[in-house]
Order: sequence, then structure tokens, then C-alpha cells
Amino acid sequence: MVSVPPTSVAPNNTIMRLGELLVRLNRLSTRDLDQALVAQGEIGDLLGRVLVRLGLLTEADIARALSVQLRLKLVSASDFPEAPLQVPGIETDYLLAHLVLPLAIEDGKLYVAMAVPQDEFTIKALRLATGLRVRPRVAVESELRAALEHLYAPPEEDESEEGHGLSDFAGGDSEFVEHLKDLASEAPVIRFVNQIIARVIDLRASDIHLEPFEDGLHVRYRVDGVLQEAEKADAALAAAVTSRIKLMAHLNIAERRLPQDGRIKNRVQGHELDLRVSTLPTVHGESVVMRVLDRANIQLQLEDMGFSPDTLQRYRALIERPHGILLVTGPTGSGKTTTLYASLAKLDAGSLKILTVEDPVEYQLAGVNQVQVQTQIGMSFGNALRSILRQDPDIIMIGEMRDTETAQIAVQSALTGHLVLSTLHTNTAAGAVTRLEDMGVERYLITSSVNGVLAQRLVRRLCPHCRKPVALATDVMQKTGLVRFMAPGVNTAYVASGCAACKHTGYLGRTSIHELFVMDAAAHEAILSGADATTLHNVARKGGMLTLYEDGLRKVVAGTSSLEEVLRVTQDQGDA
Repeated sequence: MVSVPPTSVAPNNTIMRLGELLVRLNRLSTRDLDQALVAQGEIGDLLGRVLVRLGLLTEADIARALSVQLRLKLVSASDFPEAPLQVPGIETDYLLAHLVLPLAIEDGKLYVAMAVPQDEFTIKALRLATGLRVRPRVAVESELRAALEHLYAPPEEDESEEGHGLSDFAGGDSEFVEHLKDLASEAPVIRFVNQIIARVIDLRASDIHLEPFEDGLHVRYRVDGVLQEAEKADAALAAAVTSRIKLMAHLNIAERRLPQDGRIKNRVQGHELDLRVSTLPTVHGESVVMRVLDRANIQLQLEDMGFSPDTLQRYRALIERPHGILLVTGPTGSGKTTTLYASLAKLDAGSLKILTVEDPVEYQLAGVNQVQVQTQIGMSFGNALRSILRQDPDIIMIGEMRDTETAQIAVQSALTGHLVLSTLHTNTAAGAVTRLEDMGVERYLITSSVNGVLAQRLVRRLCPHCRKPVALATDVMQKTGLVRFMAPGVNTAYVASGCAACKHTGYLGRTSIHELFVMDAAAHEAILSGADATTLHNVARKGGMLTLYEDGLRKVVAGTSSLEEVLRVTQDQGDA
């Protein structure tokens, strides 16, 4: 049973209104409540649902508040029965229509999960139909709806409804732009696109992929770095859905032959989402990828980003240097920009002039002057950097070193007393040196300007609720290198299992693994002698650098990730 704070009951012992309770619990501002009440008057729905539709609160927030308001137990998906409970006197259609899920029958009492447990009419109807005393429980509406459809809805009926609902308004004239605009404005298309975007919160997805193929429009979500299949819509709907997204991103709806990039700002379930939209013409239509930037979930603490203590200490020493270049390398989606943001957040923006040049500016940092690259008007990285140097900065962050001009200006900036932070697309830390050389930077300038290089990858965290310990054979520990990091006599690691909390993937969230190449005298000598990336890598290891794979093994020993996950992410390193 949920404990009820004294503030949840009005002085006259009547139940406090939901809106007042949410304000008193600091879950909602008075201004937002007034806005929601006005919307409720126009929509005519329950206040909780209106708050969710406005993006002010999540369904889970409403369920918790109802539990406190009504003094009823809150149940989650893990409390739902695995098999449908047949209750005499109640038809399946009634359960589906009124969102009522029978949980158990005990001692003449019927326990049910409800999204609207204050619905006295439904509770009375259940009591009259069954002859049992009804005991409602509060549940999150989306979880309840999913459970009811899984347990009680006939599969063939569910599929036919989905296909019918989405394809009726994608007519044969979808090639015409005006008709596309009409289709994109239809309620079912808007609802479908909104549902696609809203699911990223529950799934913790970083990207949404909409891919048109001959058999339909495939929707996939990237969760913890791995793509997961989701729903598939009728192929005739693809053009309407793409047009709807392009309208939201302020793209040219008539241009379907060239790639386009745009941006959608949206508020979903209380989260401020920034969606970076990319369209690409394919054989069967336009493929759309939306990268999700959830401002509520960005981590700007270096201590929370998976750094091992020794690596973090050395990295912080590098960002505290007054001048030089510090590079963060890795493939797209490896968290490089987030690491740079967290690095800037560690610096004192009050006493230092910090300027960034980015394409695009992903998150706004307090006290930091951020410049957006706009190549269409000639505002390139190089042009922006030249102007920035006239702004008397102490620290410069360059979103990415893409060309020779940017690299050379960065080197000159470092040599003239600025600290420069930037990213490069290389597989290893040592590879950044040869990449700079390929971009036209002389080796003697590299040794004079580069302080260090941090290579980074993201690995999935094992779900703490269901991870399982396994005993490793001695030969496995020797072959993988785990024995080096295991305490004497210990041979236990953890593997993925799967539960409701992690949606049966065995993993929940991600953390980072790193290799930090600090430019010391040995590295300088190797660079000036013309060493290649492999030789530099070996020099760095002799100097104490742990590779990405070895840092990953430390995460395995700590139980943070699994050996399989580390091998998957670092299989291109050659250390495994």
C-alpha cells in the first residue's frame, strides 16, 4: 500500500482534487494547472489524461498521484497475471472497453487494475455482474492497455484494425504534393507519428528509423546502441508519414529527390525532446532517421560517464592545462560530444571565456558562448574559428575536425595559448595522430600542440535486476585476459538474463569505456621519427595506456557489463 502524506487529504477529510495534490507535491506548477484546466474544458477529458497529452506529466506520474489521492495500491506490469483471469459474469469486450484487468479473486474479493480507479460506475457494474466485492488498484494506462491487448484481444482482430486504420487515407494520388499535405494533416497520420515519437521515452531510444520497403513502412528504434524492430505500417502510408515529419521539421515537402536535414522540437510526457531529422531518397521512398536528444537525460558529470578512477584523474589533468589540443575520438554515436560537454561543465565559465563552434549545437551550456555552423551562408568551421579568435577566448571547443583548414587553425590556436577541445573520427587514440597528419598537420606541430587523445566507445550496462553470475573456466580467463584484472581466487562474472525492467534484453542503459593516450616524451619521439598508428599504439601501451578492450574487461570484472558486450563493441581493436 502506498503511504499517504498528510497533505493529500483536505482539512475536512475529503479527498483533495488531483490538480491541487499535484501542485502541493511539487509535480506541477499553478500556471501549468491553470493551462491544463482550460484545455480540459475544451477537450472534455479527465484531467490526468489532459496533463499527459499536454506533455506536462507522464502516465506514471498520474498513476502515482492517483495512488496517493485515492489511497489505493499502485501496481506495475510485473504484478499483472501471465495468463488471462476469467471472471464469471464479465465479458472480455467489457474489460477491453473500460480498461479493467482482473488480477485475482480471493475471499470473495475481486482485485482489478484500473487506469481510472475513481470510476464508481464501473466498480458498481463489476460488483453487480460478479457478486464479488471489487478492490481496485491503480495502474499506468499504457501498461494496462498493452496487457489487456496481449491477454484478451484476438490477434487477427488486432492486426486487421491496425492495417485498416492506417491505409484507408493513403490513396492512389499520394504522388501529388498537395495531396500529400492533405494526407499528412489527417488525424490518423498525426496520431501514428505522435505515437512513434512518444515511444522513445518508454523505450529509452536514441534514434527512430522509418524505412520504406516493398512490404511496408518499417519502424525501428535504436535502444542502447542496438536497433530493435517495432511496428510495420502499410506501404501506402509511407508517403503520408514522411510528409507529416517533413512538415514538422520545416523541410521542403515537394523535394523527394535530394536528402534533407531538419529539426523538430517537441514535448512528450514531460520531456523536452529535440529531434534531428534526416531524410534520404531510396528505391521505395524516403528513409527518415530522427536522432533523439532528450534534454532531461543528458549527463554532464564526468564522474557519471563510466570513467575508471585512474583514467578520470589523468583526463581531468589534461582539461585543466592552460593550452594545447585535447581530442576525443570514436565512431558516430559513441558519446564524444557528450564527453566534451561534460568536460566544459567542469571548467569555470565565470572566470574563463569559453566558445564553441558546433554543427549542430546539441545542448545549451550555461555561461558558454556557442556558435552554430551554417555552411549555406558561408559560416563554415574555418570561418567561424577565425572570428572566434578575435573574441579573446580562453577555451575553444570545435564540434568536429572535418578538414585541413579547421585542423590547422586549431593547431595555431593551441600554439598561441588557447585550450582546444575537439573530436575526430578514428578507431583508436593513436590513430588520431596519423589522421591529423593526413589532414596536412606537420608532425612537429602535432607534438607541440596535442596534449592527449581519448578514444571512447559505449557498452550496454547489465540490468541490475536480472544479471546472473557465472563461474569462468581458467582457460577462458587466460584467453580473454580477464585474469589480469580478477582478484586472486575470483572467477565470477555476470551475464545478461532478461526481465520486465529491461524489456527482456538483459541490458539497461549504457556506460563508456576509454583509452587515454597522453603525449609524453616517448610518444613525441615516436611521432617525430615517423611511426605509424600501430607503433604509436604500442608506445602508448608501454607508457601505461589501457586499451578500450582492457578497460572493458574492468567493466566486466566490476559486473557493469558482460564479456559478450565488450567483445561486440571492441572486436575491431584486435586486442580480443
